[in-house]
Order: sequence, then structure tokens, then C-alpha cells
Amino acid sequence: MPMLPCMCASFRRASRALTQLYDQALRPTGLRATQFTLLQALDLAGEVTQGQLGEILAMDSTTLTRTLAIMGQRGWIVSRPGRDRRERRLRLSSSGQHQLKRGLEQWEKVQRRLRRRLGANRWQNLMKLTNQVAEVAAQPAAR
Repeated sequence: MPMLPCMCASFRRASRALTQLYDQALRPTGLRATQFTLLQALDLAGEVTQGQLGEILAMDSTTLTRTLAIMGQRGWIVSRPGRDRRERRLRLSSSGQHQLKRGLEQWEKVQRRLRRRLGANRWQNLMKLTNQVAEVAAQPAAR
């Protein structure tokens, strides 16, 4: 695979390849990688606003709203009013917890496969590096 000269292009290519890999693994559970990621994030974060969830995942509001609507229709998340009329607080429902557990085995298989193929040291370094890149990219641009 050729090296791409752009950090954004390289990460997007890697992201698409990983998403396809996780989607394929999760297909028997009826989950998509994006849905599984949201279930995991809500499980880790507890109850959060949609804005907070978007910040945690660096997701744009439109994509997040669309995915959350589908998950809400399926009964995987519970939404309640926040401090004002515009704010919604989200958390996993018991059905969402069940869906997360259903997907965990398949997700863990992919995780183990990638860790084995990359090697434990590169796996750890890559996990740290991707988090650092996300943090740096999310910071306001310095002038």
C-alpha cells in the first residue's frame, strides 16, 4: 500500500479499513461499528449530553443525531431532558447493555487479531499515538 503524504488521508484510509473489518465481524450481531462505538462510549461515560458524547468521540452533530435516532428507535438508549429544553441527557438502556454484550465477543476477536498481527508493543504505541493525535487535532489552532 503506498504511503500517503497527508496525515488526514492516511488516518481516513486506516479508519475506513478498520471500520470495514469491525463491521464484518459485528455483522452477525446486527450491529455496525459506529453503533458499537456509541454503545461502548455510553457504557464508559454513563449519562452524558449529546454534546458531551460528540466531544468524546469527535463526531459531528448531524452524524451523531442520525445514529442516535436509530439507536433510540431500537430502544438501546434512554434520553431525558437536561437543564434546559435544548439539552438531552443520554444513557444506555438495559436493551443497549444487552446489545453491547452481544457485540463484545466479536469485537474482542478483532481486537486480539489486530494486537497479535501488530505486536503488543506497536499496539500499545498506536493506541497512545491515536489518542494524542485526536487531542492535538481537537485543540483550537494556534495563531
